[in-house]
Amino acid sequence: MLKVQKIVELTDSSIAAGDPGLKISGISSFDDAGPDDLTFAVETAYLSRLDQTRAGAVLVPDSFSPEKRYKAALLKNPNPKLSFFKIVEHLYPAPKLKEGIHPSAVIGENLTIGKGSCIDANATIGRDVTIGAGVHIMANAYVGDGSTIGDGCEIKPNVTIMERSCLGQKVIIHSGAVVGSDGYGFAQNNGEHNKLIHTGYVDIGDNAEIGACTTIDRGTLGVTRIGSGVKTDNQVHIAHNVKIGNNTLVVAQVGIAGSTTVGDNVIIAGKAGISGHLTIGDNAIVGPYAGVSADVPPGEIVSGIPHMPHKTWLKVANVISRLPGMRTKLLSMDKRLKRMESDKTE
Repeated sequence: MLKVQKIVELTDSSIAAGDPGLKISGISSFDDAGPDDLTFAVETAYLSRLDQTRAGAVLVPDSFSPEKRYKAALLKNPNPKLSFFKIVEHLYPAPKLKEGIHPSAVIGENLTIGKGSCIDANATIGRDVTIGAGVHIMANAYVGDGSTIGDGCEIKPNVTIMERSCLGQKVIIHSGAVVGSDGYGFAQNNGEHNKLIHTGYVDIGDNAEIGACTTIDRGTLGVTRIGSGVKTDNQVHIAHNVKIGNNTLVVAQVGIAGSTTVGDNVIIAGKAGISGHLTIGDNAIVGPYAGVSADVPPGEIVSGIPHMPHKTWLKVANVISRLPGMRTKLLSMDKRLKRMESDKTE
């Protein structure tokens, strides 16, 4: 339980309205909050309904100016959402990691493991693996030979990390993800597709987070690199020898084909597909469902199939729904024109 004044101190907020002595015992979403809960409101859709929430206290942006009295205490903050989750973390702290290796774990030769790390039941660790301090490798995870796991990493259950993979510090990999699977590498010979040996590896930078059931391939040669601060959603596919820059966001079901380079601070929206051997410039945005078939310049916003500037795609999308009617009109005009030409010849 926290008083509003304590929340103000923990989040560097200021009280715009309400009782600083009010006690808060829980956290909740805007619509589900009760009188003892803290919530937050950032978007206009929620700020305009502040008089409807039952929450005891609400974190709001610094720019918000109350135009009337509200039942809830209003706490102004530069980043209400981030501050809200600081309070979530305060009220629901993560359990402390218990150092040790479970008896059922399978451990290969020459394991180097740092202080405070934990390997859970039925995990398998290959030979010559280096694991940093404060690492948690959860049940049924697999770490291949020669891999390196940096300090503070969290490997969720049923993750597969293939040989020679390198993870930086504080990387989170969610359940079902596969890091370092063989890329789509085959060579034709006499009408058959012969598999090529894959000797490449995957390198993931610090503070990256890899979503559930994401697959990141290694190449036949070289490195597939995921930059620091990259966040992938669930069910993303990153092919062999792709390079993704720092702090890029890759949303669910995106596919990036081999040897493509993605810059820093890029956003790739859900279900977008990017062809191979392309360059996506820094700060670019690729819209949902987009099919990217050529390079995208830095800072460009693209959408559609094939991709085009987003403003152009909005015009195209507006026309698409009108095409059947336009076709009917064109056919009608064509018939009239033919009748007119026929009448003239007669």
